[in-house]
Amino acid sequence: MFRFPTRTLLAPALLSTVLAGCVSFGAKPPPQLLTIAPQKTIATGVDRTSVGTPRLAVRTPDVPRALATTRVPVQVNASSIAYVKDAQWAEAPRIMFLRLLVETIGADGVFVADADEYPVASDRQLTGQLIAFGADARTGQAVVTFDASLNRAAPEGGEAQILRKRFTASVPIGKISAERVAGPIGQAANQVAAEVSAWVRAN
Repeated sequence: MFRFPTRTLLAPALLSTVLAGCVSFGAKPPPQLLTIAPQKTIATGVDRTSVGTPRLAVRTPDVPRALATTRVPVQVNASSIAYVKDAQWAEAPRIMFLRLLVETIGADGVFVADADEYPVASDRQLTGQLIAFGADARTGQAVVTFDASLNRAAPEGGEAQILRKRFTASVPIGKISAERVAGPIGQAANQVAAEVSAWVRAN
């Protein structure tokens, strides 16, 4: 009876063992993903229409490079940023903050559309840059900062108007860790969203 050489049979197994010990096919996911929840929500079961009411289009905010990730940034000093160990958002901060703005402003009675998803002719457009969405090791606080721009359509015979305002909120965290950051950041984000909503309704 013909037999294959033993080394031929062992080679694939040995190769698999070597690869398993030396190659990583992706970072180990954290035990849980973090998110934020709106403190104000749009009422369920109530019809809302854009016809005959002021409309607001909200665009996804721009972010600096430090926030273009699902990791949670920590401002170590004026020129250094680190990330919270084992902490990861379920979605990119700019997407979570967009949804928070849409939900909060909508709950305050404004007809709001996500301009990136649903192009709707609108009287006003809210854009901006989410500058901070993380923790500050120097103060032990969660910090959320949003530079908002409200663009108003030009009335007949008039000029378009752009309003700009910076909103920021800080909430104590204490010890910065993966288990403690999401709540305070979410609280600060909700405070900023509520202030943006009041500003939009006043203008």
